[in-house]
Amino acid sequence: MKDKSKKHSRIISLPAELWSSRKLIWKLAKNDFKNRYAGSYMGRVWAFTQPVVTVLLYWFVFGHVMGKDKLETVAAGVTAPYVLWLTAGLVPWFYFTETINNGTTSLLEYSYLVKKVVFKISIIPIVKLIAASFIHMFFVTFMLVVYFCYGFTPSIYLIQLLYYSFCMFMFVLALSYTTCSLVIFFRDLTQIIGIFLQVGMWATPILWNITLVSEKLQFVLKLNPVFYIVNGYRDAMFSGKWFWQDMASTAYFWIVTIVLFLIGSTIFRRLKVHFADVL
Repeated sequence: MKDKSKKHSRIISLPAELWSSRKLIWKLAKNDFKNRYAGSYMGRVWAFTQPVVTVLLYWFVFGHVMGKDKLETVAAGVTAPYVLWLTAGLVPWFYFTETINNGTTSLLEYSYLVKKVVFKISIIPIVKLIAASFIHMFFVTFMLVVYFCYGFTPSIYLIQLLYYSFCMFMFVLALSYTTCSLVIFFRDLTQIIGIFLQVGMWATPILWNITLVSEKLQFVLKLNPVFYIVNGYRDAMFSGKWFWQDMASTAYFWIVTIVLFLIGSTIFRRLKVHFADVL
């Protein structure tokens, strides 16, 4: 009985620790975002420049050079400009790449805090994720401006963008506790993640429609939890579909996320006693 109680307390210890430190987490996240571009002339403007330039580049290449700026069926008979459909996939994908990279290297970046005995180092990954979320909120706003400029009207379904952003945040947080722990002992992990991200952009998919492949391959691609989020963004904007209407995919996503969080928190808890020695 005592073993079960002890195991249960270990499972809830990390979420409880994060909640009790919420004010400190918010303060550190704001400082992290402010300090990231502190030494440059344009400051925080650079944080928003890259996503905007990237979208404009895709719009030029696919919309004009390749001639794909035409109506493409998305779902349920609803059509949308290809570039806008593409942007709806790029927004969550850029959020994913930014947060997973920042979360993975968070302990390396804040090594001076890791070496402090009294500091709760478990809050460092979530600090980096929240800081990256500020850029994501701007990018979502930019996407919606383009969405309305194309003639789409506001819809109640758009509120699901908050839900799917939260899904991405929790999924990456679950992954980050594993990656930020392992990268301290295996620095090549950052390069491996970079390769997976390159492959993942095509496997999610972002640039092409999943209906172009066979149903068997579609099933395999849909096992990727990021697909659930990317597809959710597009459903919220174009299909008029609530996330609970696909309860199987929703349940699968949250089961995977919870399992990854339990695995990550266990790895983090067992390895953190060695972090200061290696760093």
